[in-house]
Amino acid sequence: MVNDAQVQSSPNSDGRGDGRTNEKCDVNKNVQLLEYKGILWTCGLREICLTALWLPLGALIFCYVTAAIFQADDVHETHCRVYNVVPSISAITGVSPQRYIWRICIAFHLGPRLLIGSIYYNYHKVRTAYITEEKTRALANKLGEACYWLNFIELFALTGVTYISNRENYFVHEKIFIIFMAASLVHMLCRARVGCIASDIVEPVRTNKLVWTLFYVAIAATIGLIIFFLRHRLLCRPLAFTWFSICEYILATSNMAFHAIVVRDLPLHELRVVCPTSSKTN
Repeated sequence: MVNDAQVQSSPNSDGRGDGRTNEKCDVNKNVQLLEYKGILWTCGLREICLTALWLPLGALIFCYVTAAIFQADDVHETHCRVYNVVPSISAITGVSPQRYIWRICIAFHLGPRLLIGSIYYNYHKVRTAYITEEKTRALANKLGEACYWLNFIELFALTGVTYISNRENYFVHEKIFIIFMAASLVHMLCRARVGCIASDIVEPVRTNKLVWTLFYVAIAATIGLIIFFLRHRLLCRPLAFTWFSICEYILATSNMAFHAIVVRDLPLHELRVVCPTSSKTN
């Protein structure tokens, strides 16, 4: 009898189960499925570039002010122990805790700098496509590729001089700094050259004159930096290291401005995260 009751009750239980399933199906029909189409995130290229500028510039100002106030004896000490007024960038970013602020800001600004390098590569590639003469177009393509790879070398060298301070390993720090200076100057020259090539056929880059100006300023600062460095190391002249540091700050500032002028070349462009219009289906 128990088995018969169980057999008889099973259809009723199945009926109730079907009703609940139907109710769940009705509820699920009312649930909206999200496809996440459209723009999910957007940011202006101007904001990205200004962030890449102000991170190292703000950190440099912070390190200079705090080191000059609280650690003047440490940052003004020189190789020849002569009178010095302006500490070098390596000195103010090599003491603690300034070194940590400087390293954090440099690390965060590397991403936007890589993005800017890729953007300029494609920007020059589009401009080069309008050049009709084959030799000139080939030269422009080579200069554009040179700018792209020089930007990589410059960033790697900047990372090296940031994380290998002159207090930890002066020999390696000095050699990486030389690579950074050489790469940055050649990068400026290539950018200035590719921006005005075939100007009779296609419009020059908007900021090309400014790039040439920054290049000349950087060349003058580099020459002064070398002269005063030798006067300090070989002759131990008073204030020679001060003028070396001033040239170093001019070189660093011109380099930062050089990488930030993309805001004038592409003032309205922006970076977006958006779902593609066509996607693969399995």
